[in-house]
This record gives sequence, structure tokens and C-alpha cells, in this order.
Amino acid sequence: MDEPGQKPVMVEMNGQAAKLLIKLMSDLGTDQPMAVLSRALGVLEQAIGAKSRGQRLGVYDPPTGRFMDLVI
Repeated sequence: MDEPGQKPVMVEMNGQAAKLLIKLMSDLGTDQPMAVLSRALGVLEQAIGAKSRGQRLGVYDPPTGRFMDLVI
């Protein structure tokens, strides 16, 4: 659902991006492309925000104790 004052935006993507979107839709069990795009954009926003504050955003693997930063 759009927020008041927000208009839909058309996004054009290449074949590789479209294939990845379809794969991620399947992985998440959704038929809604916006469900995937919204999640992906939210993670990107968090990563950029963390980087601008001198923080890190990534994935922690408890068994190995490794922390892998998201690459921006």
C-alpha cells in the first residue's frame, strides 16, 4: 500500500536482475515482487545508515564466531 502523497514508480531491470528477483520470490515463497524489493531496499538502507555512523551491518555465524560484513 502506498503512503499518502507517494506515487508508484516503474522500475526497469535487466535479465540477470529479473532472474534473481524470481529466484528470491521463490525462496521467500511469495508471488509479489514488491515483497522482495521492499526487503532488499530496507536492508540496503540499514547498511548505508550503519556505514555512515561508523558501524557495521552483517551476518554473524555463532558456531565459527565469524562476522561477515555486508558489502555496499
